[in-house]
Amino acid sequence: MIYFKYVKMALKSLAQYRLSLLLTTIGQLAATALAFLSMWLLFDRFGTLDGYSFGEVALTFCVTLTAFAFTECFFRGFDTFSHMIRQGTFDRVLLRPRGTVLQVIGSTVEFSRLGRLAVSVTMLLWAIGNSGFEWTILKGVALMLMLISGVFIFAGVFILGATVCFWTMDGLEFINIFTDGAREFASYPLTIYAKRVTQFFTFIIPYGCINYLPLTYITGRSDNPLYALTPLFGIAFIIPCFLLWRWGVRHYLSTGN
Repeated sequence: MIYFKYVKMALKSLAQYRLSLLLTTIGQLAATALAFLSMWLLFDRFGTLDGYSFGEVALTFCVTLTAFAFTECFFRGFDTFSHMIRQGTFDRVLLRPRGTVLQVIGSTVEFSRLGRLAVSVTMLLWAIGNSGFEWTILKGVALMLMLISGVFIFAGVFILGATVCFWTMDGLEFINIFTDGAREFASYPLTIYAKRVTQFFTFIIPYGCINYLPLTYITGRSDNPLYALTPLFGIAFIIPCFLLWRWGVRHYLSTGN
């Protein structure tokens, strides 16, 4: 598969700067660990957060971090797409007999984010083992769907940010509200935020499908098994994102030479 060839080329490139890769990976690992530590200190001081225990919030916190870390590692091409527009390299992408989505994804593979991904997975496994919940097969399925849905939602937001570049030629800073900002936002249950904010991040950008509705089922706050399947709506979020991307590609005008 051609994508794995992109990955192989990225590995060869990083192998030329091993110390840089190592230091960046350690930095990402430390930053993620400190983020988790800050949450632990919050609960150590106040005990609960809007009725949620540390184990409950730790689970959604780690799911969000893991999903975001995976997306950053393998979908970073869309997050840095503005460079392709400014440099005119997207024109070459259009001339190649491959899909634009595959080429943009393969243009940037951030293995330096593996440190963040590794520590996020480790913390997630710890959170599962120390959550105190009574796990069932359906709850396990819900957890897996939360992770997959998180990747699709973050990837969709990256795609939307890249689509804007067709008209602005540069990434808009407000997009970071829905990527890095939303990563912090979605790390906590939605009920702690204002109602309008909660509605926006449930029905417009469906972060509620990965950190609230299925969480209420896993934690036993609701016995409705349909809540375990709500992450499927988050997965479907990427469909309109791809449609908007294709629309943007059709309206793209070359940057010239």
